[in-house]
Amino acid sequence: MDQVFDVLIIGGGPAATSAAMTLKNRGKTIAVVANRQETGSLYKAERITNYPGLPPMSGEEITELFRRQLTETGAVIIEGRALSVMPMDDFFGVAVGSDYYMASSIILTAGITREKLYPGEAEYLGRGVSYCATCDGMLYRGKTVAVVGGGEEAKQDADFLEGIGCKVLRFEKNGRYEILGGMKANTLRFAGEDYAVDGIFILKETVSVTQLVPGLTYENGGIVVDRRMATAVPGVFAAGDCTGKPLQLAKAVGEGNVAALSACDYLDKKN
Repeated sequence: MDQVFDVLIIGGGPAATSAAMTLKNRGKTIAVVANRQETGSLYKAERITNYPGLPPMSGEEITELFRRQLTETGAVIIEGRALSVMPMDDFFGVAVGSDYYMASSIILTAGITREKLYPGEAEYLGRGVSYCATCDGMLYRGKTVAVVGGGEEAKQDADFLEGIGCKVLRFEKNGRYEILGGMKANTLRFAGEDYAVDGIFILKETVSVTQLVPGLTYENGGIVVDRRMATAVPGVFAAGDCTGKPLQLAKAVGEGNVAALSACDYLDKKN
């Protein structure tokens, strides 16, 4: 995509919706990278009783309300997983699956990732470990690869890799995986057995926010931000659960609004 958005928001929950609504009112162009709404922790909540202005609602009801409001902002909604955010000279490049988007500013509202990293996963990311078969699959054409993860996306990625000539080892069960190697990952250990591979593709609902943007700082499990919701990376702001406790709906909405206003100020000064 050739368009450079003013702001790209990663995450599609309450903080993202609040930010997008404010950005729309300020006349900014917006893209939002969001997973399916059913995957969010808010969606699974039985009852929300402490949000001002709304009667008690189920998590599903309030999630659908937020998603409808997000759509009404006119933002370009990109369904998928943001894999990386790379600062460039005048903008940020964001990889989403095999696609690539550009924006002048980023707002992180990705929540928290409860899935723990496998031993060796972070160490070998980009060195034999990948989260995207369509992005990196051709590097392993004719070689042996492992696909770790269940669901339709993992099946599609495994089928794709086989289609380009890879020998695919499929691991659909949850369990204790360990990634081993030297300069590159070359072994997947599972259930006491070692499997020799040339590459490992790990499919999860989200990529940990700690791996998305180089240069961020963290404290007590959250991204460190100031009162403007600015992170340590100029042009990158964060809001909601990814900034730490309390993990509350009202906090996420308020921080999303502040992050959007700060992004607007950043863009106006930049221009």
